[in-house]
Amino acid sequence: MLSLERQELRVHQALGGTTRLALLAELRRAPGPASAQELARRTGLHLSTVRFHLGVLARAGLASPSFDRASRRGRPRQLWTVLAASRSPVADDGGDPHGYQLLAQVLSHHLATASADPEADARAAGETWGRQLVAPPGSAGAPTESVAVARLTVLLDELGFHPEPIETGGARQVHLRRCPFLDLARRTPTVVCAAHLGLMRGALREMGAPLTASRLDPLVEPGRCIAHLDRAAPAPPAA
Repeated sequence: MLSLERQELRVHQALGGTTRLALLAELRRAPGPASAQELARRTGLHLSTVRFHLGVLARAGLASPSFDRASRRGRPRQLWTVLAASRSPVADDGGDPHGYQLLAQVLSHHLATASADPEADARAAGETWGRQLVAPPGSAGAPTESVAVARLTVLLDELGFHPEPIETGGARQVHLRRCPFLDLARRTPTVVCAAHLGLMRGALREMGAPLTASRLDPLVEPGRCIAHLDRAAPAPPAA
């Protein structure tokens, strides 16, 4: 059985390529399991390329193959489904069988009542969380804006936010169509929303993105928030 550190490394490596991000996005959009041939047609990639990257995703535990044995002669088709969302600690219905909701409630209440600056402390905690969830730039260097948005979108989808990246007039936004801690966010928005903003900032900074999450408009509609992405300030020169 893989160690946790080794499995996490495989996940980071798998999410480091735009081709695999595109395949994960297609698998999430598919109404059901999809074959490599279908994915190749949707993405415009060569079938061998698709099969290679699906193997990487499978070894990282992000996608899983199965076989379609229903009323077909010859070799059954291999079908693929995405697995990452099912491992999110937050359930699809907003419930939490593992106690994460209760833990989040305790921590947010503690910050809101004990911290001298709950918003700043929550944002800092979120940044630490975000940095731990992505890989730093590899040999390929820092990602472009588009790749950074794609990686952030995948991460937010993994966490249950149902993100939708939008670009209008050169401005980049990510609409979060679901808050996995909606009830808690309504009670302590200063803490919860600041932590989510920090999460995005930390993730973008860790991956070396040329963008930062400058602002989060909370609950512009029931359950929907808007994150605004701006160009990140250049890093100061080394001393």
